[in-house]
Amino acid sequence: MSSRALTTLPERTGLAQQMGDAVLGFVSRIPSSKEPISATPAARAEALTQAAARAAALTAGGLALPPGPLGWLTLVPELMAVWRVQAQLVSDIAALYGRQATMTREQMIYCLFKHMASQAVRDLTVRLGERFIVRQLTTQATRALAGVIGLRISERVLSKGVSRWLPVVGAMGVGAYAYYDTRQVAKTAVALFEREIELAPAD
Repeated sequence: MSSRALTTLPERTGLAQQMGDAVLGFVSRIPSSKEPISATPAARAEALTQAAARAAALTAGGLALPPGPLGWLTLVPELMAVWRVQAQLVSDIAALYGRQATMTREQMIYCLFKHMASQAVRDLTVRLGERFIVRQLTTQATRALAGVIGLRISERVLSKGVSRWLPVVGAMGVGAYAYYDTRQVAKTAVALFEREIELAPAD
């Protein structure tokens, strides 16, 4: 049974809106970090990434266990829980490189969603040698970008919904993907924060 057959168009549209609103909520509240600036930030970032990836995998896998229609109810909570782990990881990695205090919502969006919605966020940053130019967005532009990301995420959420009908196998796959997904977020964060960052004003 396909996820498309289980979900009507209005429901898919509503889920995309919900995901877009969730993106806005996450990036508007950057988590604080207790991590000090590190003399070996890459090594510490790897340790934090391993712990966060395991936590994300356990969280996502556990929420994917309920079978059938009940499992569908856990799709959004699962994603939100994994995002919380990943957002904290991004903030901690920024802190290791001494950049947490100057983090912007655009940097958080880029780190969290580059690997998932690369076309949507590609204009946020430009790499020039050892520098990243990070474009600042107006509130309206941020909301529009969140909507595009929300649509992409909703498509992924619906495709994952089929796993709820195979709870044990599905939970293993969901957990493995959350692990991989979290490592991709960390890879993007390290690549960004280990270089100089220049903020470009909003258009």
